Amino acid sequence: MASTERRSVSESTATLSAVPPPPPQFSPTGSAFWMSFLAIVVCMFLSAMDLTGVSVVLPTVTKELNGGDNFVWVGSAYSLASTAILPSIGGLSDIFGRKPVMMTCIFLFALGSALAGAAQSMNMLIGARVVQGLGGGGIMTVSNIIISDLVPLSQRGLYQGFIGLTFALASGIGPPVGGALAEKASWRWLFYLNLPLTGIAMTLVFFYLRVKIPPGSMRSKLARIDWLGNLIVIAGTTLAILGLTWGGVRYPWSSAHVLAPLLLGLALLGVFVAYEATVPEKPTIPFKVLMNRTCIGGYLTTFTHGIVSITAIYYLPVYFQACMQASPLRSSVQMLPLALVISPFSLMGGIVVKTTKKYRPINSAGWVFVIVGFGVLSLLKADSPTGQWVGYQILVAIGTGILFSAPIFPVLAPLPVTLNAPALAFFSFVRSFAQTWGITISSTILQNELNKTLPPEFISQFPAGLELAYAAIPQIRTLPEPLRTEVRVAFADSMSLVWKVMVGISGLGVLSLLLLKEVEMNSHMDDSYGLEREKQGDVEVAEVKV
Repeated sequence: MASTERRSVSESTATLSAVPPPPPQFSPTGSAFWMSFLAIVVCMFLSAMDLTGVSVVLPTVTKELNGGDNFVWVGSAYSLASTAILPSIGGLSDIFGRKPVMMTCIFLFALGSALAGAAQSMNMLIGARVVQGLGGGGIMTVSNIIISDLVPLSQRGLYQGFIGLTFALASGIGPPVGGALAEKASWRWLFYLNLPLTGIAMTLVFFYLRVKIPPGSMRSKLARIDWLGNLIVIAGTTLAILGLTWGGVRYPWSSAHVLAPLLLGLALLGVFVAYEATVPEKPTIPFKVLMNRTCIGGYLTTFTHGIVSITAIYYLPVYFQACMQASPLRSSVQMLPLALVISPFSLMGGIVVKTTKKYRPINSAGWVFVIVGFGVLSLLKADSPTGQWVGYQILVAIGTGILFSAPIFPVLAPLPVTLNAPALAFFSFVRSFAQTWGITISSTILQNELNKTLPPEFISQFPAGLELAYAAIPQIRTLPEPLRTEVRVAFADSMSLVWKVMVGISGLGVLSLLLLKEVEMNSHMDDSYGLEREKQGDVEVAEVKV
C-alpha cells in the first residue's frame, strides 16, 4: 500500500515536471530592468536627435563645403545605410544577442559622428553619414527589440509611449540644437556632440544591459546568417534609394539614371520577399510577419507616417528660412510647437492603448489630425501671422505624435512573441524606407514648383542640378526689392503644394485602418532574450547585481 502511494506520488511528480513552466510574468522591479530601460532610452535619443538636427544645418553645410549638387546625400546617405541594414538587424540580434549588436551599432555611430565632424569635403561628409547610418539604424531597431523582450505587448503601452516620447523629444530638440550650433558656433559640433552622448550610451549598455546572449560558437552563429537574403535586400534597398535620391533633382524622373536603379531595386525587394518565403530556417524576415492582414495594415500605417512625418520635420525649416527669412536658430525655435506637442501625444498614444486594450481608435484619431493639420498648413503664405503657423503646426504634431507610438501594436499583436525581433526589424525598415520616399517626394515637388514660380533672373544664378531650396535660401536676404518678395512668395506657393500632396498621401494611412482588426495582445514575453537571472536558493529572480 505504501509502495503504491510512493509510486503514485512519484508519477505525479514526474507528470508535473513534464509540464512546461508558465511564461515569465512582467514585473518592472529592480535595478536591472530600470537601468536597462534607461540605456535603451539614451540610445534612442542619440540616434533620433542626429537624424532630425541635420535638416536645419543643411543650407549652412552646403554653402561651406560647396556641395550644392550633392547636398541631398547628406540626408540620403544616412537613410540609405540605415535602411539597407535594418532587415538584417533582427536576425543578427537573434543569433548573436541584443547586447553585442547594440554595442557594435553605438561604436559605428560614434565613428561616423567623428568623421562627419572632421569632414573637409562633401564626399567625406557623405561617407561619414553612411557609417553613422549603419549605427543609427541599428540602434533604433535593437532598442525596440529589447523593449519587446522586457515588457509584454499588453503592458507595453506606457513604455512604448516613453520610447515614442524620447524619439519625438529628440526630433524636436535636434533642429534647435542644430540651428544654434550652425549660427553661434559651427555645424561640426552637431556631430561632435554625439561623442560624449555615445560614451554615456556605451557605458550604460556595457554595465547595465544584462540580457541573455544565445549559446553557441562563433562559427555556428555565422552559419545561421541568411547571407543570400541579406545580400538581396541590401542591394535592392541601395539601388531603390539611389534612384529616389537622383530623381527630379540631378536627373529627370524619366531618365535611365533614375528608372534603372529604382526599378531594379524595387524588383530585387520583390525577389527578397519571394526568397524569404522559401527559406526553411532562420530567414532574415520570416514570411509570417507579412501574411497577416492586421500586420500589413500596421506596416502600411507606418510607411505612410514615415513619409509625412519626415516631410514636416525636414521642410518646415525651409518655409521659415525662405519665406520668413529666419536664421537656422530662429527657424528651429519657430518649430517648437511641433516639437513640444509631438512628445506628449506620442506618450498619450501608448497610454491610451494600454488603458483601452484597443489600438484601432487611437490610430484613427492620429490620421484625422494629420490630414487636417497638413490641410491647413497648405494655407500658409509668405507673410502669415504667428497664430496661424503655430496653430497649424500643433494639429500636425498631435497626429504625428500619436502615430509615432500607436502602429507598433497592430504589427505585433497577431504574431507569436518569438517573431518580435524580425517583425520589429521590418517595422523599422518600413519607417526608414518611407522617410527616404518622403524626402524625395517633397524635394521633387518643391524643385519642380520652384522652377515654375521663381523669377527667371533668380534661377539663372544657379547651375543645373542644384537643389534650389537649399542653394537659394542663403541668398534671399541679399536680394533687392521687389525681387526678394517675389522669391518669398514663390517659396510659399511651392510649399503649399508639398503640404497638399501630404494630405493625399495621408489618405493611404486612412485606408490602412480598414485592414486593422482588434487582436488580443500578448501578456507574456519570450524569455530567451530577457534579463539574466540569478538564483537565490531555489528561487530564480530577474534582479542583477551591478
